[in-house]
Amino acid sequence: MRLTLCMIVKDEEEVLERCLSSVAALVEEAVIVDTGSSDGTKKIAKKYGYVYDLAWEDDFAKARNFSFSKASGDYLLWLDADDVLPPDEAKKFPSLLEEIEKTGADTVMCPYRSGRLEYLRERIVRNCPDAKWRGHVHECIPPFGKILCSDLTVTHLPKQKKYTMRNLHIYEKWATKKPLSPRDLLYYGRELYDHKLYVQAEAVLKKMLSGEGWYVNKIEACKLLAGCRLADGDASGAIRALLESFGYGEPRSAVLCDLGALFKMQKRYKEAVYWYEAALSSKDHSAEGDFEYPDCRGIIPLLELVVCYYHAGEREKALEYHKKSEAVAPDHPSVRFNKNFFGL
Repeated sequence: MRLTLCMIVKDEEEVLERCLSSVAALVEEAVIVDTGSSDGTKKIAKKYGYVYDLAWEDDFAKARNFSFSKASGDYLLWLDADDVLPPDEAKKFPSLLEEIEKTGADTVMCPYRSGRLEYLRERIVRNCPDAKWRGHVHECIPPFGKILCSDLTVTHLPKQKKYTMRNLHIYEKWATKKPLSPRDLLYYGRELYDHKLYVQAEAVLKKMLSGEGWYVNKIEACKLLAGCRLADGDASGAIRALLESFGYGEPRSAVLCDLGALFKMQKRYKEAVYWYEAALSSKDHSAEGDFEYPDCRGIIPLLELVVCYYHAGEREKALEYHKKSEAVAPDHPSVRFNKNFFGL
């Protein structure tokens, strides 16, 4: 079984060698598509594989599909330049390849870790016509065929980048040319939200929620919609948006923490306690494709319950949750503060 690494790059000399060196021994071929670098990116890339030039057309999926078209491997692995496969994860690779051959998997889903956020991505796919990227920005390969879930974890280690309007402008451009998919509407709404264009973001997110779409994306849209409303001072509207997410799937820990935060903000501490305790007992939905923050099922609600119980006049319960938070994260700054506050 031959494995090809496929990448698209532009001005990545700062991080590219770190990425390529972490996987070079694991692949038989590397295809690296440069979309207009002006630094030493191509020089680095040529040490590891084939380099192709492609004029940038505001379309990430098109560029990634071009990289796939140049690959000769039986399976395709994709990475971004600021990704890395840590040594402990690289050791898992031989057994994963054996499992792929044994099961005849078409799509391999792997955890993708970025800071405290972790979620599944389609990381390795069979080289066939079904392996197609979709989406002009925040592109993805819709999983196809036989799906294998692995614990092989790729880590995202981004370099310092200037925050730009690039992605927003790409969405605005394509929105004038054709209807955006439900997934594109979600990410378009997120770009608008990130740029503090809350009225426009709400309109796009409501359009996404009113049509077809993957339930996980609709839950994400509800969370963003709540953020838009809160930014405009509408806490009640934010609560309604978060509660709407329950109509699309089991309550997520991040949603429950957000509800707790909204009630805490209003000094409705007993209601806040309800939602934070629910967050503690909520399930991990990362296997469904959710963006998961494990801390939303752990240290975050634990710390908030200390505060809420204390303000609700239940000091002993506050102390109980302090001890639980200390058991989880003894060196957390807030845990240390609370320890001193309680005179322990």
